[in-house]
Amino acid sequence: MRKFLVIFGKLSVLVLVLFVLCDRAFAGEKLTRIAENVYAYVDIKNGSKNNSFGANAGIIIGKDGIVVVDTMISAKEAKRFIRDIRIISRKPIRYVINTHYHLDHVFGNSEFAKLGAVIIAQENSRKAMENSARETLENIGKYGLTPQDMKGTTLAYPLLTYGDRMTINISGQQIELIHARQSHTDGDTLVYLPDKKVLFAGDILFTNYHPFLGEGNIEEWAKELDAIKSMDIEKIIPGHGPLSGKNELEDMKEYILLFDQKAKELASRSDDIQKIVTAIQSALPQRPEGKLLIAPNIQMKYLNKR
Repeated sequence: MRKFLVIFGKLSVLVLVLFVLCDRAFAGEKLTRIAENVYAYVDIKNGSKNNSFGANAGIIIGKDGIVVVDTMISAKEAKRFIRDIRIISRKPIRYVINTHYHLDHVFGNSEFAKLGAVIIAQENSRKAMENSARETLENIGKYGLTPQDMKGTTLAYPLLTYGDRMTINISGQQIELIHARQSHTDGDTLVYLPDKKVLFAGDILFTNYHPFLGEGNIEEWAKELDAIKSMDIEKIIPGHGPLSGKNELEDMKEYILLFDQKAKELASRSDDIQKIVTAIQSALPQRPEGKLLIAPNIQMKYLNKR
């Protein structure tokens, strides 16, 4: 009987260990391994308010800590992100890098600040967040979000800012922060890992998603996409969409230039927003989020300036 209990006890422990490992393996699939010690959310095909509208985020793990790139749209989403991080590593989260100030990428900041992380952003991005974030949170219904979606969400602004470039070295892992040309916003940050040839592009690159263009400078954006193509990179984590490479940069450039050309032509002849949207949709390749974003893009960028 004693021998049976010993064997049973060992089997119980083994089953428990296997259950934990399987559970971790299953949950860990939520963050994709991009390179050694680099993980990210990628390839959310159906963006919605329940998954930060498809916004990607990721982590870079050093010997004595973790750097997080973007924090999702809410406290709820940030907590999910933290749970997924903890499946991969229990190391302290030392820094958060905001690639830009838009809510789907930074409104989870406060959950990381609670863990002691220092939040970093380009100085223009910090200013833009200071000017707009509180009003955005107070009027969250404009974005299809409810108070329940944003429950527990508070604002946490970057504590550390930079101008053109900044380098973080976390236990030998060099992370370069590069202020891009005025592209998606005037405070976009590229997060570059030169030794791994990996780039977090933020919303400078949308792969298989229609981009938000309302604040964009299309000419400079196209130049920035060309500049990124000249970098020594092999893997790109876009702001939205699957893991990408240099071909997707060219696709993005062609898409925004075509959109800009058609939008200017149509807006010069009519201010009928629905007519313009319909014509744009027939002229461009279909991309998710188009139905949601094309009309605001046209209104903000092409009709309000007339």
